[in-house]
Amino acid sequence: MAREYNFDGLVGPTHNYAGLSFGNVASQEHAGQPADPRAAALQGLAKMRFVASLAVGQAVLPPHERPSLRTLRRLGFRGSDEEVIARAAADPELRDHLLRISSSAAAMWTANAATCVPGTDAEDGRLHLMPANLTAMFHRSLEAETTARVLRAIFADPRRFEVHDPLPGGTHFADEGAANHTRLLVPGRPAVHLFAWGRVAFGEQPRAGESQRYPARQTREASHALARLGQVDPARALFPQQHPEGIDAGAFHTDVVAVGNGHLLLLHEKAFAETDALLKKLRELLSDQFIAKVATEAQLPLASAVAAYPFNSQLLTLPDGSMTIVAPVESREDPRARSFLESAPVASVHYLDLRESMQNGGGPACLRQRIVLSDEERAAVGARVFWDEELGAELERWVQRHYRDRLTGKDLADVRLWRETLAALDELTRILRLGSVYDFQR
Repeated sequence: MAREYNFDGLVGPTHNYAGLSFGNVASQEHAGQPADPRAAALQGLAKMRFVASLAVGQAVLPPHERPSLRTLRRLGFRGSDEEVIARAAADPELRDHLLRISSSAAAMWTANAATCVPGTDAEDGRLHLMPANLTAMFHRSLEAETTARVLRAIFADPRRFEVHDPLPGGTHFADEGAANHTRLLVPGRPAVHLFAWGRVAFGEQPRAGESQRYPARQTREASHALARLGQVDPARALFPQQHPEGIDAGAFHTDVVAVGNGHLLLLHEKAFAETDALLKKLRELLSDQFIAKVATEAQLPLASAVAAYPFNSQLLTLPDGSMTIVAPVESREDPRARSFLESAPVASVHYLDLRESMQNGGGPACLRQRIVLSDEERAAVGARVFWDEELGAELERWVQRHYRDRLTGKDLADVRLWRETLAALDELTRILRLGSVYDFQR
C-alpha cells in the first residue's frame, strides 16, 4: 500500500516581507510591511492539523537557519557572528540588502524544496528526491544544501531512498522543484509526470515565445534532467512549456495556474503554451478516466488567478477515494475564483486563513512537498516528522516560546533575533529527531 504525505514547511522565525522575488506579485506588493512570524507559523500548523483531520497523510519539514552567516562570510563579511550581522546591515554599497537576502524565510515553501518520484514510478523501485537548486533567485539558491541535509536525515535508508545532489550548472539548469511538477494517475495505468519549464537555456536569448516581463525560472534542460534522475519511464514523462503570458501575469510557477491529483487536472488556459496538445496526450496515456477542468480567461482572468490563488490549492484524495480542495480564503473572497473551485468535480472545498504566507507570495500548495510512501518506506523513516496531535501541540508551544509577533526589515540586524533563532532551531532538531542539520550545529 502507498499513501501520499504532505510535508509542510514550518515558517521560520525571520519571516518578513522583503519583496525579494521579482515576478511574484504578492511578494513585491507587500515589501517593507511588518510581518507576524508567530501568526504565520501558527497558521501553517493549523493547516497541517486540518489536513491531518481529513485522514490525509501529513508531515513537517523544519525552517532553515537564518540569517545564513555562512553566506555572508562567503561574501566577505568578517569577524564574530555578531560583527558579521552588524557589518552586513551597514554595508555602504547595498545597505541592508544582503542581510535581508540571507534572512529570507522562503524555505517554508517546500513545494520548491525538491521534486519527488515515488518508488512505484522509478525504474529501480526506490523513492527519488531531487533537491531544487533554485538558482533563478539568489535568496532561494541558499536553500539547496540545507534542504539536501534535511531530506537525507529523514530519508536515510539507501535501500529505499535516494536523495540526489541539486542540479549543477547555475542558471542553465535552474530548477524550481515540485512547483513545476505534477503527477497524474488513474487505476490500472502507470503514473504520468509533467515536468514544466519556462525557458530554454542553450541557444540564442531571448527566444520567441518566452516571457518578456518577468523571468522564466525553470529551464527545459533542468526538467529533462529531473526525469532522468528520477528514473521515470520516458514514455510517461511530459515536458509542457509554461505559457509566457501566464508567467508575465505573475504565474512564476506552474502551481500558480494548475493543480493536479490522481485523474484530475485543474488549470487555467494560460498555464501551458500548448494546452490542447497536452490534454490530448494525457487522455492517450491515462484513458478517458482522466478529467481536465480548464478555466478560460473570460471565466477567470489571470489577474484573479494570481491574486486569489485558486490553483495554488491542495487537491487531496480522501480515504473514500473522493477528492477535496484546500484553498486560501482569498479564493472564497474572489467570486470568479470561488465559482471555479466550487464547480470542480470534487466532494468539497475548504478555505483556510494563510494570509501571512499569501502576502509573501505563497499559498496552500506552496507550503507542502508531496511524497508518496509505501508502508515499508514510511516505517523506514526514523525522524519524528509525521503529524500526530502530540507533535502538533508541541510545535505550537515551541512557536509560542520562540517566535516574535512583529518583524520588520530593521529587526533583522538585531543580534538578539539571531540568538533567538539559533536556540529555537536547536530545540526543534531535538523535537523532530533530525540530528545536526544546520551550519551552527556542525
